[in-house]
Amino acid sequence: MAKKIGILILVIFLSIILASIYGFLHNQISYSISTEYFTKFKFLQFGGVKFSMDFPRYSAGLIGIASTWWFGLLIGLIIGIVGFLQPTTKIMWKSSCGAIIRTLGIAIGIGIVGILVGKFIISNLNANWNLPADLTDRQSFLTAGTMHNFSYLGGVIGLIYGIIYQLKIRKKPVPNNV
Repeated sequence: MAKKIGILILVIFLSIILASIYGFLHNQISYSISTEYFTKFKFLQFGGVKFSMDFPRYSAGLIGIASTWWFGLLIGLIIGIVGFLQPTTKIMWKSSCGAIIRTLGIAIGIGIVGILVGKFIISNLNANWNLPADLTDRQSFLTAGTMHNFSYLGGVIGLIYGIIYQLKIRKKPVPNNV
C-alpha cells in the first residue's frame, strides 16, 4: 500500500508538470494566433497588465501555467486513484502513465480541432459575442478563445478515456512469473 501511495504522489506530480508545460506551450500558440486575446482579455483577467505588456510572450506562458496546473492536479489525482485498482504497483505505474499520455494527446488533438472550429465556424457566426469593443482582428480572437475552450474539453474527454484505458488494463489477467 505504501508503494501505491508513492506512485499516486508521483502520478499527481507528473500530471501537474505536464499540464503546466502544456499550458505554457499552448499559450505560445494561442498568442501567435491572437495577441489581442491576451492584451485585451487574458492579461486583464489575470491582473498583471503592466508586467504582461512588458514581457507579453513570457506572461502568456505564465498565464498558461496558472490556467492548467490545477487541471493537472485533478487529472493526476483521479488517474492515480483509479490506478489503485490495479493488482500490482508495476501495473499501476504503467497504466497511470499510459492514461496521462492519452489524456494529454487527446487534449492536444481536440485543441487543434478547436483552432479549426474557431477559424472556420465560430468566427464566421454573426453572433452578438461579448468581445472587447476595440478588437482589430475578431476572427483571430475568437479562434484563440475557441482553442482554449476546446483544450479544456479535450482534457475532460482525455481523462474519461484514460480512466477507461486503466479499467481495461485491470480486466486483463496478470501473467504469472514462474
